[in-house]
Amino acid sequence: MNLSISTETDEKTVVVHVGGDLDVYTAPRLRETLAKALVDGRRLVLDLSEVHFIDSTALGVLVSALEQSQAAAGDLRLVLDDPYLLKIFHITGFDGMFSIYPEIADAVSGD
Repeated sequence: MNLSISTETDEKTVVVHVGGDLDVYTAPRLRETLAKALVDGRRLVLDLSEVHFIDSTALGVLVSALEQSQAAAGDLRLVLDDPYLLKIFHITGFDGMFSIYPEIADAVSGD
């Protein structure tokens, strides 16, 4: 149940760094953080590079955040390079829904 979350903000981008496991126990904390981070028109970069497990509850939180971001004319991008997590996103088809980048710098600057 270990989860660490920190946030960095500038004029155009909010970066949320997440570490630990994202599961039914930690998903509510992630949901709360993302709700606060979703600012109209800003790019939200969710750094999952230190996450090594994600369950369906947490995936639901990510989908909800994506929908909220799109409704607010924002942009949600994921940073993720763990082969296990990438496989989960591929199997679920979420790799086609989310913009996924291997590095934070790519997600922040990419178009």
